[in-house]
Amino acid sequence: MDSLGVLERHAPGLALLAGGALLAHLLAGPVDGLQPLVVAVAVGFVFGNLVGIPAVVAPGVGSHKLFLETGIVLLGAAVVIEEFLVAGPTVLALVVGAVAGGVLLAEGIARLLFRLDGETPSLLAAGASICGVSAVVAVGRVLDARGTALTFAAATILIFDAITLVAFPLAGEWLDLSARQFGVWAGVSMFSTGPVAAAGFAHSAEAGQWATVTKLARNSLLGGVAIAYSVAYAARSATEPSVRRLWSEFPKFLLGFLLVAAIANAGVLSAAAIDSIGTVSDVLFTLAFVGLGLSIRVREMRRVGAAPVGVVLVHLLIVSAVMLALIRLLL
Repeated sequence: MDSLGVLERHAPGLALLAGGALLAHLLAGPVDGLQPLVVAVAVGFVFGNLVGIPAVVAPGVGSHKLFLETGIVLLGAAVVIEEFLVAGPTVLALVVGAVAGGVLLAEGIARLLFRLDGETPSLLAAGASICGVSAVVAVGRVLDARGTALTFAAATILIFDAITLVAFPLAGEWLDLSARQFGVWAGVSMFSTGPVAAAGFAHSAEAGQWATVTKLARNSLLGGVAIAYSVAYAARSATEPSVRRLWSEFPKFLLGFLLVAAIANAGVLSAAAIDSIGTVSDVLFTLAFVGLGLSIRVREMRRVGAAPVGVVLVHLLIVSAVMLALIRLLL
């Protein structure tokens, strides 16, 4: 298909995302303190559940993931490396603890408390502890998980993405957390990258940066966890995961984020250029968050059983409480 054909196929969906983004800014503008990014998610959610996603707009709407990843890459220009170097070792320790401890905790809760077996506990553990649905898919491919297990694990994570997107900003205000504390807390406790960024920016721009950077640090551990699972399940499967297979699932936009951050902090870019990049990043985030809202479907959430929801709920409560206590103590 030529470039003109690709543009024509994606144009209706892109127009829907743009219209939702514009509406979000119009609705948020008159309300002091209301973030357009949060309204963008709400606009997408309402439209997606009341109207649905017609086939004609589906290709363009699917581009919201690319917008999110590109926005994160450009967000690197706004990162002041000196600030993160000060808290870097502490934040990194929190990230490693949240991922390693979270995986083991979720496995134990699923297998011992809720009596789940097979690959489902591992899929839930990866999704809740690393990077949401992306981790579910990555670990699922490594383990050759069944389609049903993947579907229910992904749907469970999406339920909590929707819940935490609303609950965490409210909790952050109630707990009177600083921007850095809230951003790191969201980054180590919530699941998928999009909701983490949205929750962070709902608090403040600084919290959004901390949440995104912390979440990217968690995402970077996906490859290691996938390898660990492949070794643990080696005796049960005849399919050995290849390096190419693991690399295909690695969140490569993380590398772009680090590159842009390095360039910006090297003094190569002017202040005006950094401001322009930040503006483009904000636009991309708004488009992406409209698409994120469109992807949250109430009908699909109703199909998830009680056991997976119970596993992830207990995991979320324990991890978020422990991380909150550590963050208040250390940051």
